[in-house]
Amino acid sequence: MGFFSDLKEDLSQAVNELMPEEELNAAMAAAEAEDGQSDEPGAEKVPAAEEPAETVDSLDLGGMLDSLEEPEAADEPLEEAVIAADEPEAEEPEGEALQELTELQEFAEEPEAEAAQEADNMTSETSGEEEKVMEEQAQVQAQANRVPVDETAVVTEGMTITGDIISEGSMELIGTVNGNLDILGKLNITGTIQGDSKAAEIFAEGAKITGEVNSQGSVKIGQSSVVIGNITASSAVVAGAVKGDIDVKGPVILDTTAIVMGNIKSKSVQINNGAVIEGMCSQCYADVNPTSFFEEFKKKKG
Repeated sequence: MGFFSDLKEDLSQAVNELMPEEELNAAMAAAEAEDGQSDEPGAEKVPAAEEPAETVDSLDLGGMLDSLEEPEAADEPLEEAVIAADEPEAEEPEGEALQELTELQEFAEEPEAEAAQEADNMTSETSGEEEKVMEEQAQVQAQANRVPVDETAVVTEGMTITGDIISEGSMELIGTVNGNLDILGKLNITGTIQGDSKAAEIFAEGAKITGEVNSQGSVKIGQSSVVIGNITASSAVVAGAVKGDIDVKGPVILDTTAIVMGNIKSKSVQINNGAVIEGMCSQCYADVNPTSFFEEFKKKKG
């Protein structure tokens, strides 16, 4: 009831301030005098001055306000309702807002996932390159640690080996090998090889070789031998047929029965009468460089 009591006091105070008490009493008295006159004949009129004047307190303001007041029990729920109304309710995000929030989270996570994927790819590529370098270093170290032995392996004429062969000694190959050969000593070939050959020295007589021929020393391709592949050595003598490039740091001798289909790079070349060459011949390992010679000649002349 505190709210309505305060309202009653505020109304009484407002009425007293707006209208002085004497004017208010006079107005009330005049109104009562008019209401007291009766239209019936013979009714006596009471002079207005004799009727008691009503004051502000005589107005039934209290009753009016009391009628507006509600039971005290209703004040507490009202106050609670006002407090509850003052507190803002947490609005739950709607479906569209949730969807947008999810999309924003996914969009924010995508660059992180891509960055993580790129980092993984770079790590895998780096690890792959490191493994390859380590394998090459291990192979070089293993090759350097090899020690030649005084023994000779023989692949007989009726023998066929499928797979790579590694030997610390020398080898006589009369049969057939389908694979690569890594011989630390000398390799004499009179049979057939389907693969690359590597040895300290290589001599082929009546052989058929399909693959690279790599020697740390000399290579001799005898008459009736056929090599389909490149030849690398420190010196070479060719009396048979070679289809491939010849790269020799030292001299190259082409015998009268030689047939070469490929380019030759060497320090010097000796071509006997009857040899056939289809390709370019370059003495790039020679002591004299023709290009430098003519450049210096032009400078001296100028």
